[in-house]
Amino acid sequence: MNFVMPDFYPAIPEMFLLAMACVILLVDLVLPPSRRWLIAFLTQATLVGCAILTFATADGQVVLTFSNMFVDDLLSDFLKLLVYFSVVIMLVYSRSYLVARGLEKSEFYLLVLFATLGMMVMISASHFLSLYIGLELLSLSLYALVALDRDSARATEAAMKYFVLGAMASGLLLYGMSMIYGATGTLEIGGVAQAIYHGVANKSVLIFGLVFLVSGLAFKLGVVPFHMWIPDVYHGAPTPITLFIGSAPKLAAFAMALRLLVYGLFELAAEWQQMLMILSVLSIAVGNLAAIAQTNLKRMLAYSAISHMGYMLLGLISGVVGGDRHFALNAYSSAMFYTISYVLMSLGTFGMILLLSRAGHEAENLDDFKGLSQRSPWFALMMGILMFSMAGVPFFVGFWAKFAVLLAVVDTGQVWLAVVAVFFSLIGAFYYLRVVKLMWFDPPLDSAPLEAGFDMRLLLSANGLAVALLGAFPQAIMTLCTFTLLRSL
Repeated sequence: MNFVMPDFYPAIPEMFLLAMACVILLVDLVLPPSRRWLIAFLTQATLVGCAILTFATADGQVVLTFSNMFVDDLLSDFLKLLVYFSVVIMLVYSRSYLVARGLEKSEFYLLVLFATLGMMVMISASHFLSLYIGLELLSLSLYALVALDRDSARATEAAMKYFVLGAMASGLLLYGMSMIYGATGTLEIGGVAQAIYHGVANKSVLIFGLVFLVSGLAFKLGVVPFHMWIPDVYHGAPTPITLFIGSAPKLAAFAMALRLLVYGLFELAAEWQQMLMILSVLSIAVGNLAAIAQTNLKRMLAYSAISHMGYMLLGLISGVVGGDRHFALNAYSSAMFYTISYVLMSLGTFGMILLLSRAGHEAENLDDFKGLSQRSPWFALMMGILMFSMAGVPFFVGFWAKFAVLLAVVDTGQVWLAVVAVFFSLIGAFYYLRVVKLMWFDPPLDSAPLEAGFDMRLLLSANGLAVALLGAFPQAIMTLCTFTLLRSL
């Protein structure tokens, strides 16, 4: 058997990140406590370096390497850049919170880097094995991050729930992959697509494996009925970790869904679209209805995330209708646009929670936002923009994201599905607008000044303004999503 040397060039960003994580681990051993800020600097420099390398190695071509287990295409490059961007913002938002609570440990930065590496591998996976390795690297890092505050019983409980349910979901996903391997005789995502296209796969075993695959995927997306972990983990984890879980991993989960369902199982679209339709409707309904009853903002945003992932699935279920595939590109690009918009809004919203938090006080209840307009009119305006966008109020980016997926649904003739989505969107607007009402029309319960550095204030302002600006010019991102998928599918 002849060994073929793989092409390492497409994986340079991953190798750089892994090397830098090892360097940071060694540097941490010799750093005095007064120089711990250097770990944070090196972490952010690593992510910036990864972005530069990803941009430098992107040539728009689809390149397979490592025995067809790793793919470098425009989709992977674009999503990786968004992941770096999200993680850098999360680190800036989180630092003051972590320092005030004694949680700024080197473990935090290293786990974030390894989780980012897992996301990068997931995004570029073209093989079941590499996809699963990336997923487990991300998941194990997140389990540890949720339990970062070892003195918090709530965080430890959330980590245990996340670990147990995550292990079960990984088992479902792995079992589904093994069934698909048994049906097609290959673990390559492209090979699976070819086997199904040529009719050499066992259809009964394939559908059986597809059910388990979609179940595992649904857990990672956090959609009903696999959503049980979301509220407890969002509530129990330290807020910076909640911010991390609610942002960049959503991009990796979307890439995972796209690689598995669209790249690998596109010939079975009629089957998996029916499954996703049920998950989507249940997520939109349960997420929006359950969020109304929440008084804790983090739990409210957890149920909100469930409903948003349901809306994202609307794009994935609109690609093929009655065997007609002409809607596929528009539908999948709308789902991608929705995911990007949600991540941007989620970053800003959790950033506001971190802004209002201070040593000894967690600003995670709705009452903590009462009278924010009197304490800081500017940041009350930023939070208002984010809430309006989350609710889908014109003309912020969240409105255009919902409009894009609903238009994709209507274009395929599934008007009833669009009506259901709009109905629950109107219900969901209540709990977002309630936050705006508390900020602008209720007296403040806390008159303490907002404690945040200039970098966080500047970035949070830019985050809020970006949501408004992209609402004015949504076509730029939508066109970029379409172009990226067109060059990668």
